[in-house]
Amino acid sequence: MRVLFTSFALDAHYLGSVPLAWALRAAGHEVRVASQPALTDTITSAGLTAVPVGEDHTLLGAMSGFEVDGAADTPWNAIDLDPTRPEVQSPAFLRALNELLPSKFFAHANNDSMIDDLVRFARHWRPDLVIWEPFTFAGAIAAKAVGAAHARLLWGADLFLNQRLTYLRLLGNEPDPLAEWLGGVLDRHGLLFDEATVRGQWTIDQMPAGIRLPLGEHTVPMRYVPYNGPAVVPDWLREPPTRPRVCLTVGLTARDGADYLVGSLDGMFDAVGDLDVEIVATLNADQRARISRLPANVHAVDFVPLHALLPTCSAIAHHGGAGTWSTAAVSGTPQLIFPSVWDNSYRARRTAEVGAGLLIPADELTPEALRDGLRRLLDEPRFAEGADRLRAEMTNDPSPGDVVPVLEKLTARHQSYDA
Repeated sequence: MRVLFTSFALDAHYLGSVPLAWALRAAGHEVRVASQPALTDTITSAGLTAVPVGEDHTLLGAMSGFEVDGAADTPWNAIDLDPTRPEVQSPAFLRALNELLPSKFFAHANNDSMIDDLVRFARHWRPDLVIWEPFTFAGAIAAKAVGAAHARLLWGADLFLNQRLTYLRLLGNEPDPLAEWLGGVLDRHGLLFDEATVRGQWTIDQMPAGIRLPLGEHTVPMRYVPYNGPAVVPDWLREPPTRPRVCLTVGLTARDGADYLVGSLDGMFDAVGDLDVEIVATLNADQRARISRLPANVHAVDFVPLHALLPTCSAIAHHGGAGTWSTAAVSGTPQLIFPSVWDNSYRARRTAEVGAGLLIPADELTPEALRDGLRRLLDEPRFAEGADRLRAEMTNDPSPGDVVPVLEKLTARHQSYDA
């Protein structure tokens, strides 16, 4: 079986697919990973075969100035898609978001050169199965062009499909900008739009059952296996900590230029300087330069693999990104989350509700709030117990290797050999 993975070029959206790609490769299948050229080194450093397609996207620049009028002129980097918020269910919000996402986000993540080149490669290589990151609709288009089976691989709860289903239910008689954009792209390749172009023929979901959104789609649960890119375990991490260790990180996406995830770090550490803990802060050079002083109990490192660090930690404080959250969850580490955008708030809320951590709204994150939250996580055993329950639930799902036979059967069922 030939399997083509595809993701637009952003490390945080791609890395979660590596364990499944290697599970398929280890089972004897041919695997290729296609993305814009900017992701090539990340793909090959994982030992996988890269297929550069098209030109690099300019996504962050395209989205600057993006505001959602139906959400009180909300900037794009503060949009909260938690479905429990009444605003998310309002026609004004749904209409505004669905008018802007195709042109400001999806059409840049899936630029024309990338889509056209991916279709050309698919017609050359003839994959049996295409597995695509849930914003990389180019994967569904390439699969349709050759009659391949295709599935979305989620890195977080399926809030964007939830939002689309709500849009179709409430505003289904109005124009559908996503379908119109995709329909135009598909027409260029002699293809027709259907909902599978948005939803996949099935979905591979790496969220544990208690965090997963039940949307009635054909879903294949899969255990999240952390992969943080090339990694070396440093000497200091080979010794057990002498006092509680806490990780503070804002994740990979902030390193890729998403400064909105960081906020002001200067002064944030002052209030934790007298805590009897070791704080490991992952800060690159630019982030470190913004901090005037670090207390003696803060160990700043440019990078450390979270899957190696977090099992030694008593708590983690972070922005709520999918990879960071999932690695903490599978490590059984209590989480203090200060979410800022898109799906992070949903993850933070559900983490607090299942007793595995605390939520601090981003606009309420102060040095004192950080200190108080960390003290609660460290002093109240119920958070460690909740994190352990979440870990058990997460590791109860089938491993990537166990999922491979399921994907083989679904591929045989969904392929269209006459394409």
